[in-house]
Amino acid sequence: MRDIALTFPGVEESTSYGAPALKVKGQRIAGIPVNRSAEPGSLGLSIAIEDRDELIAAAPDVYYVTDHYVGYPCVLVRMSRINEDVLRELLSMPTSSSRERIKRKREIANNRSTVETHMG
Repeated sequence: MRDIALTFPGVEESTSYGAPALKVKGQRIAGIPVNRSAEPGSLGLSIAIEDRDELIAAAPDVYYVTDHYVGYPCVLVRMSRINEDVLRELLSMPTSSSRERIKRKREIANNRSTVETHMG
């Protein structure tokens, strides 16, 4: 995940709540969730709540949210269940223009059938 994200412009390594995180212009885009409600092996991705709800509806085996994270604009991702291409698309969303983000959202939704264990 780190290697993928660092290929995008402006992404830098940092921390958030004491855990490793990736940020763009000081804003967290991804990181290790620190709340115990998150499943081990999960990644927290910053994403609009409405986008999160779409992802969870499309692939609840991959994306989820716990009560602790409901009010935050993020989604939890089971890293063992997401393929590298979809993860790359999700990580690129905060670094792209609005038009590109809309296009990528559609591509991610259409790639639902490609979500499989691909990362090791």
